[in-house]
Amino acid sequence: MLLVHGWGGSFSETWVRSGMTALIEDAGREAIGVDLLGHGTAPKPHEPEAYNDLTQRILDVLPDGPVDAIGFSLGAITLLQFACRNPGRLNRLVCGGIGENVFRSDDERRQRLIAGVEGRAEEGDVDAQVFGNYADRPGQDAVALAAVLKRTKSYSLTPERLAAVTIPVLVAIGDKDFAGPGEPLAAALPNSTLKVLRNVDHFATPEAFAFIDAALEFLDCV
Repeated sequence: MLLVHGWGGSFSETWVRSGMTALIEDAGREAIGVDLLGHGTAPKPHEPEAYNDLTQRILDVLPDGPVDAIGFSLGAITLLQFACRNPGRLNRLVCGGIGENVFRSDDERRQRLIAGVEGRAEEGDVDAQVFGNYADRPGQDAVALAAVLKRTKSYSLTPERLAAVTIPVLVAIGDKDFAGPGEPLAAALPNSTLKVLRNVDHFATPEAFAFIDAALEFLDCV
């Protein structure tokens, strides 16, 4: 079971701390961890172009056979990009904390979030301040995290590309998540299931009992 964290997280902070890895191992499965470039124990280059393709870190840890995978936010987007470009490598996929946002382009918001990470958030910009707080935590490299946000995506997700992802996919998103709604993403995936998590916002998703239960049930780890 491959586990991929979101922006500002890590394998340890997102999946070990939430208890997800322990539950997976209790079900007799192996939890495979990965830290995306710029996060956790991974290298942290400061050049935005280094982050144009984040899927290499997944390739580096995958075994030969197909695996199940769980991704949150940036990790879920990266796993979908990986699935589009590497058919047959994933068996089932849980995408947490993503929805219609994968098809949206909101450069104004992205610039505000970068300003927050760089300590330039405007007073009253809660989103930017939240991202800034994540970048300020111990062990984080704020310059690297800003570079992730500044990257030029080398492979955008489109409904046409997602139509080729025929594996079972669970789209799990909170009803208070800014990335939603989840319906457009679920509709673009041929073999998807949508789970709306009640009273769950974006950053609470990995530790939400409803998300953990839905993911483990979907992947036969109950």
